[in-house]
Formats: sequence, structure tokens, C-alpha cells
Amino acid sequence: MSIARAYDVAHVRFTVPDIDVMRRFLLDFGMIEVESGNPDKLYMRGEGRAPFLHASEKGEAGFAALGIWVRDRADLEALAAHDGVKVEELDAPGGGYVVRLRDPDGFLIEAIAEQELHTVVAYEPKAEPWNYEREYPRVAKFRRVAKGASHVQRLGHCVFGVTNFRTSEAWYKERFGFVTSDEIQPVPEVAIGAFMRCDRGDEPCDHHTIFLLERPGAPPEFMHSAFEVLNLDDLMAGHDYLKHAGHQTKWGIGRHILGSQVFDYWMDPYGHEIEHWTDGDQLRTADGGGIGSIDELLGVQWGPDMPNRPTIGEPQPVG
Repeated sequence: MSIARAYDVAHVRFTVPDIDVMRRFLLDFGMIEVESGNPDKLYMRGEGRAPFLHASEKGEAGFAALGIWVRDRADLEALAAHDGVKVEELDAPGGGYVVRLRDPDGFLIEAIAEQELHTVVAYEPKAEPWNYEREYPRVAKFRRVAKGASHVQRLGHCVFGVTNFRTSEAWYKERFGFVTSDEIQPVPEVAIGAFMRCDRGDEPCDHHTIFLLERPGAPPEFMHSAFEVLNLDDLMAGHDYLKHAGHQTKWGIGRHILGSQVFDYWMDPYGHEIEHWTDGDQLRTADGGGIGSIDELLGVQWGPDMPNRPTIGEPQPVG
């Protein structure tokens, strides 16, 4: 039994030298600004229920925190008692309460509950259905994809490079009840990472909410955050928009093997990797997990190979 149960990731926070530069990028990325009244803070949201997904505060460029939604105030009280910290009011859009924890590598984790969420109207598809061989639901209706930024919906997952995978895995599972979807084993019985999802019982959840990866000799670091967009057309239109705006592409467009999502990675103005994705796998708790190889971790079902592919956990030649 875990101390609390995570429901989803809530937000990522960064410090940046120039708020306006980050604002321009995130608007082009497909987010919506939330009025804060503070010129040194920037809050951006998507079209989903979260009051904000991405926060920036003026300072030296760096990753600041990951927010994780837990079920309720009781979860926060339990976390606070276990780690000897306080439950505090969250001074950010949506309000609510927060417990601030440090994981084994010092990453700041903000457990959040009782935020005031946005009301989202019933979803109406923003594009006509796809025509497939032998099945043509779109007749005398034309597909016309609007040019412009993607429509970010929500934060899907965050990836950390960690010093010791097993230590970090135990910390996150003990506090948040994460379930392993795929453990990464470069050789049998040797694990260096895992894709982990929230335990929502019979309610489906993304294949991964957090991914932890141990890279021998590498320092711990934030690796990337990933934001869901509407669909494939929306991702492709956003790719063109970011490209023509002069932003730096990182990797994509392709389809991952583990998690199956279509991905498109970019670099923000301060060197943080950020992803658009769509059409990822959904799992219930009872669906269990599996073992993934390095090739499955770094490979693609289709699309370009990972640039400068690292040799994470792979046996190295002798001599």
C-alpha cells in the first residue's frame, strides 16, 4: 500500500532568464496564457481541466518542479506526516493545497489536491473521421486542416534521469502508488529504468505518467515533459507552425514502440526538451506490465532514428 495515490501529473515548473521569450515559444507550442498579475511569473494552460500546465519564474535557466495530482487532502496529510513537511496553500492559478517533497536526487515534487479545475464542455471532434481502405465514413465531407499552433490538452508525462533507478522507483511507488508498465532491462534481470503509470483501478490511464532512467556515469537531470495534443493532424500542423517560426526541432515525427504514441520533440529556448504527442496506449491497473529492451526504448515503429542515440545500459566492446 502506498502513502498516497497519484491520479496524474499536474504541471512542470521552470526558471528562465526572460519570461517574454518563453511566452512566445509556449504560445507557438499551443498553450494558453493564464493571467497572473506578476510580470516575473508565467502560467500557461491547455484546453483541458488543469488551471495551469507549465509555469515559469524569472531566474537562471533550469528545471524547478514537477506537480503530481493526488486524490484528496487526506493524501496530502499522509505524505506530509510521512516526510515531516507541511501542507501549504498553493499560490498559483486554481489554488488548492500542496506538499513539497524532494526525491532521492533532489528533484522537487509538488503533490497537489483540491485545485479548482476548469469545466470542459463535452468533446466534439474538431475534424472529420478518417477514411480507411474498405471503410469510408467521410463522404462528401472534405478534410481541411487549419494552419497554426497545435492545441495542447494536458501534461501527459515527465522523464527524469536518476542516479539509482531502484532507489528512485521505491521512493515514487511508496509515496504515489505508481504501477510499472514496462521495466527496461538491457540484459535479463538488470533494470535501469521503468515507464510507470498511475493506479486508477478500472479507469484507464496513460501507459506512463513518469519515466525514470539510470544512465551510468551521467548526473541526475530533468529530461523532458510531454503534452498531449488533439490528434495526428493537430500534431502535424503544429510541427509545421513551430518549424516556420524558427524553433529548434529535436526528434520526430515518429511512433514510439513502448507506449505507442506518435511523438514530436522540440527544444524550448532554454534547452529543455518538450514533446507533443497523440494516440498513446491506455492501460488499467490489472493490465500489468512487461519488460522492454534498449532497442524498444530508443527505437521507433516508424519515423527517424533517435539523433545521436546514446548507448544507455548497452554492453560495450572490450579493448
